[in-house]
Amino acid sequence: MTNPFEPMPLAEVDLADNDKFLDGVTPWRMFHTLRHEDPVHWQPEEAPNSGFWAVTRHADIATVDRDAATFTSTKFVNLEEVDEDQIKKRASILELDGVRHRALRSLLQRQFGQVVINQYADFLRGLTATTLDAALAKGTFDFVAEVSADFPINVLARLLDVPPEDNQQLIDWGNRIIGNTDPDYADVLLHSEESEKYRDLPFRSPASLEVFEYGRELARQRRGGDGTDLVSRLVNQTPRDGIPLSEQDFDNYFLLLVVAGNETTRHTISHSMLALIQHPEQLARLQADPSLIPTAVEEFLRWASPVYHFRRTATRDVELGGKRIKEGDKVVMWYASGNRDEKVFGNPYDFDVSREHNDHVTFGKGSPHLCLGNLLARTEVRIMFEELIPRLADIRLAGDVPRVRSNFVNGVKKLPVEVTPA
Repeated sequence: MTNPFEPMPLAEVDLADNDKFLDGVTPWRMFHTLRHEDPVHWQPEEAPNSGFWAVTRHADIATVDRDAATFTSTKFVNLEEVDEDQIKKRASILELDGVRHRALRSLLQRQFGQVVINQYADFLRGLTATTLDAALAKGTFDFVAEVSADFPINVLARLLDVPPEDNQQLIDWGNRIIGNTDPDYADVLLHSEESEKYRDLPFRSPASLEVFEYGRELARQRRGGDGTDLVSRLVNQTPRDGIPLSEQDFDNYFLLLVVAGNETTRHTISHSMLALIQHPEQLARLQADPSLIPTAVEEFLRWASPVYHFRRTATRDVELGGKRIKEGDKVVMWYASGNRDEKVFGNPYDFDVSREHNDHVTFGKGSPHLCLGNLLARTEVRIMFEELIPRLADIRLAGDVPRVRSNFVNGVKKLPVEVTPA
C-alpha cells in the first residue's frame, strides 16, 4: 500500500500543535511530508519555547540517538525548556548521560533482563488469563480500561510489591502526569499560568507530589530490608559510581517507573488491538498460525509507536541532513515517523503481522538510553496476544476511539469493543 493519507502542504505542518494529534491521521500526514520534503525541519513554537529541529527519517534518528556527546539528554528530553535550577530538581535517569546515567541504570538493569523476565512468565500468563476472562465475559466493554490499562498496571504492582487495590491510583497518576496537555487528564495544563506554581515538578504536574509521597513511604518501609522488589533495590543498593541516591534521585526514579511502567505498554496493546480490528485478515492469520505472534509483536510495536518523540540538545554546532544545527538547539527525534520510513520498511503503511527484519525505533535506536523495560514490554505484549487471540471468535468496534491530546504520547483513551468469545 502506498501512503493512504492525503499529503499535507509543508507550510501547514505544525508538530508543536497538540490538537493536530487528536484524529489519528494528521500526524502521519505531517511526518510523511517532512520525510519527503524537509527531513530535518525547523519547527517554530509559541513562547515560552523557542522552536526545535524535527528529525523524521530513520537514519537521522539513529544518528542523533547514538551520539550522546553531540546530542545530550542533560538539557531535558521533552519539548519544555527548563533552566539550570529546574534541571537540578527534576532530572531523572532520562536526563543524564555518561557515567552517572550508566550507574543509575545498572541499579535495575538485571531486573529487566531476560533471565528475570523469564521467571515472571508464569505469573504474566496467569494474570493475563484472569484479566481477559473477566473482560470478555462482559461482551461489550472498554478494552483500554478492562485490558490494556489493567494488565500492565498489575505487572507494575507486582514489580513494586504494592497491593492491587492501589492499581487505579497508579493509573490515575500516570494519566494526570503524562496527559499534561490534555484537559481531560491534567490537573494543570502545561504552559498555563497556573503551571508556573509547579515548574520544579516533573511534567509540571501536581500529581507528582502524590507519587513522591507514595514512593517515600514505600522506601521508608523497605530501607534496610532484604526485599527484591524494585523499590527495595533502589533504596538498598549503591550505584556503581559510589554516589548514593539522594531523596530527589529516588523520587524522580520512582516516578519514572510508575509512569513508564504503565503508559507505553498500555498504549501499545490498545493500538495493536485496534489495528487487528481494522485489519481482520491479519487477525485471521494469527488465529490460524499462533507461531506468528512473536513476529507480530515487533509489528505491533512499530505500528503503535506509543511515544511520538524524544528530544536532545546540541552540544556543538553540527550538520545533520544538510541543515546547520547550532549549539543549544533542541533536536527532536520523531520515532513514530522513523517507523514509517519507506527507506527502511517496505510498504510502511501496511499492517503486516508477518513483517520480517522489522528495524523499528520504538525503544530508541542504538542509544545508551534504550528503553530499560523493552524486554518486559515485549514479553507482556506477546503473552497478552497469545492468550487473547484464541479466546476471540469475533471482535468489533462499539463506539468512537478518542485519543490523548499530546504530541508526546500516542495514546488511546477508550477502545469500546463488542466481543464474541471463541
